[in-house]
Amino acid sequence: MKNSQYLKQYVQMHPDNKMAWYLLGKEYKKSGQEGKANYCFNRAGGVFEAFEQSKVPSDMLREYEEGLLRTARERERRTGRVRRLLLLVSLLLLIMMPAAAKAPGNGSIQQAVGPESLPNTIPAALSEGSSKREKAGGSSADTLLFTAREAGGASSGRDLAELLGSGDGKVPSLTAVLGMQRSGRWLLWKERLPVEYTMEPKDNGKATIQSYDAAACACKPPAAGELADRGAEWQQRQEQLATLWSALSSYRAAKGRLPESLDELTGNFPGNWLAGTTPLMERAFAPLKAEAERKGEHAADQGAASDRTAPDGDSGAASGTTPSAGEGGAEMPFLSRPLAILVDKQKHRLAVTSGGIVIRSYEVGLGGNRTPEGNFVITDKVVNPNGHDNGEFGSRGMQLSDTNYAIHGTNEPESVGKDESLGCIRMRRSDIEELFDLVPKGTKVQIAEGGLLPDVALVSKTPFSLKAAGNQTNPRKQYHWLN
Repeated sequence: MKNSQYLKQYVQMHPDNKMAWYLLGKEYKKSGQEGKANYCFNRAGGVFEAFEQSKVPSDMLREYEEGLLRTARERERRTGRVRRLLLLVSLLLLIMMPAAAKAPGNGSIQQAVGPESLPNTIPAALSEGSSKREKAGGSSADTLLFTAREAGGASSGRDLAELLGSGDGKVPSLTAVLGMQRSGRWLLWKERLPVEYTMEPKDNGKATIQSYDAAACACKPPAAGELADRGAEWQQRQEQLATLWSALSSYRAAKGRLPESLDELTGNFPGNWLAGTTPLMERAFAPLKAEAERKGEHAADQGAASDRTAPDGDSGAASGTTPSAGEGGAEMPFLSRPLAILVDKQKHRLAVTSGGIVIRSYEVGLGGNRTPEGNFVITDKVVNPNGHDNGEFGSRGMQLSDTNYAIHGTNEPESVGKDESLGCIRMRRSDIEELFDLVPKGTKVQIAEGGLLPDVALVSKTPFSLKAAGNQTNPRKQYHWLN
């Protein structure tokens, strides 16, 4: 019953966690306390129906329960230390207190009432309606939603539990979950992420879970086919939304307000926060701006002040967590943390990240000890910084803060991967041109000696590209970067 004690403490602290109530009910049921078990199952709502009726891997519940227990045990240890400290302080006060002093109150103790104090009776029948999918207008099954999580058996099960637990056990629509591989602290946003599983709602409120991983389900799954193609399209849309979302964040950080229109982000140099646009970005500007305003002054740059080298351990918290729709409607960015650039000097690698997710990773040329370490911001984004596209700085350049260092192209592509520059970061032409379009002006850059990034290349066969807007050359200035 030790586990039930910890779980009871957890649900008292987190009464809205449906999965925790369900797991506590399972503990009570194992010990023969049917009344308390049914009370917990009732509080679990649709999660009870989803997990009792669906074919869910057993290790999924075990993984999720272990996580809750670890959290509860750690809280108990912290609470114990605080109680011991308070007891010591109380003893000291009693020693110093005059004998006639009396504490106020009647000395009675009130205890919070939880499942442990409930009678062994069923307080209420499980609500059938709570587990049924609500329908407003047309059928939600017509909409295909996508999200991405860490790939792998136990973690996929944990993430599935979180998805259902946060939604009261109800799946709003057919949802496809794409799998990201983990490399150390990072999740990898590879091109054409594989489909891990789908969740499909039924009219009776149950969810059908279809695995597409033969190893995980010990079965022969159906071919992903068109589903995988639509997943790849979703990834491309999410990259466009991430670029626009980050531009909103950078613009507000510099100007103290959000832009009035997309034109304010795509002007002539130096107003080229974005290198260009896409039809999706044009449609998404108004809803994304409204979302940023709704969330408040710091919504668009959530986590921007956090340590870029310490990504979130949880795949959902790494960036977005909510499945997002495909065509139509206001699609919110899954990659909801502002884009950032990390440069690992030891590995000669530059990566674009969002929270704990690596979106791109390129090989770069550096200058060894001449390449500075620290934190910078992209201040200038310049097309043809030498006045032509085949100069020493290549076809694109991005200045790092108020310094003579930049990330730029090169007319010596054989130097990429080596320490031959005078301190700048050199990139191949195709890579710098994709990076130039992908990250907005104002993007934060961190350069460190090593230990930042996995030694893996992440490039796309279909490079990220925007339709150029405005004049992004700067003929009025001759750049003297330390090439």
